[in-house]
Amino acid sequence: MNIPVNLLDFDVDGLVAWFAGLGEKPFRARQVMRWMHREGCSDFDQMTDVAKSLRAKLKDIAVIRPPVPVRDSVSSDGTRKWLLDVGNANAVETVFIPETNRGTLCISSQAGCALDCAFCSTGKQGFNRNLTAGEIIGQLWLANNLLGAARDAAADLEADEKDNGRIISNVVMMGMGEPLANFDNVVTALRLMLDDHAYGLSRRRVTVSTSGIVPAIDRLRDECPVALAVSLHASNDALRDRLVPINQKYPLRELMAACQRYLDRAPRDFITFEYVMLDGVNDQDVHARELVALVRDVPCKFNLIPFNPFPNSGFLRSPADRIRRFAGILIDAGIVTTTRKTRGDDVDAACGQLAGQVQDKTRRTVRLKQSMEIRS
Repeated sequence: MNIPVNLLDFDVDGLVAWFAGLGEKPFRARQVMRWMHREGCSDFDQMTDVAKSLRAKLKDIAVIRPPVPVRDSVSSDGTRKWLLDVGNANAVETVFIPETNRGTLCISSQAGCALDCAFCSTGKQGFNRNLTAGEIIGQLWLANNLLGAARDAAADLEADEKDNGRIISNVVMMGMGEPLANFDNVVTALRLMLDDHAYGLSRRRVTVSTSGIVPAIDRLRDECPVALAVSLHASNDALRDRLVPINQKYPLRELMAACQRYLDRAPRDFITFEYVMLDGVNDQDVHARELVALVRDVPCKFNLIPFNPFPNSGFLRSPADRIRRFAGILIDAGIVTTTRKTRGDDVDAACGQLAGQVQDKTRRTVRLKQSMEIRS
């Protein structure tokens, strides 16, 4: 028995090629693409301007299948987190962050993460596999549908509010996993986010966050340059080697050079550096001054992230006054610096807290448990 093809796995060029294999013209692929992504339609029978014969054929050989939500949590601040089943006892998390003038969806790219950053809950649970393009874009597809249904069902919704802008205006690849370690599937999903036949987001409103895989940063610049955020978290190589182990392969000098190259084609004229604030580890004045010297030749802004604790992390959040002093040193040096407001931490949806459910192929969780038993 043939397994149906999930059409969410294709960008527009891929779908055109697949339809050509069926003897169908390109405009048919674009019709279906619009129904899938613009309308959020998963039922071929509802695609009323598609020929009945083609609809019947598609029902036999294709599906439109996003990940299945198994838990839906809403924070006291309105942040919404979904736990999504991606098969074989693996689940990933997707987070929607509503704000006054925009709605941001934080998307996962892997089941777990292989990079093992010291302060990240996702990394501590190990790694299972890359998500498919359909599982990545399916998070946006699903969130649009669920949020749209919730909005339209609201009792106090005025009729003329239903079409007042997008529910999801920004997408950030900052969920579970390292996006650039799943390059091809992530880029396919990014192209759908940007395509006018699908979601039509601007490059400035789609952000990929990376821990610093230098060759992949260069590939992204060449193939699909969107806004770039770099998880920096340390001001020198010795400290970053400990906090962000990929630094041992691509040290800060190489990473800064890659950031400079990326700006040649980036939709924004700066790189965002993310910096989690760990009490007594990377939050001292000397670290701030080292950062000023490090990014001297890279137009950038800093997003300081108060650490969000999780069990057995081994780290504490920097005090608020220490974060303010650290930010002040960067600002006095002329660097735009913001401190991220913690959102959704009561449902474990804050930055660094996403854990999902992973059948760990790296056996990292087993080794961690064994090491803790030895210490005790």
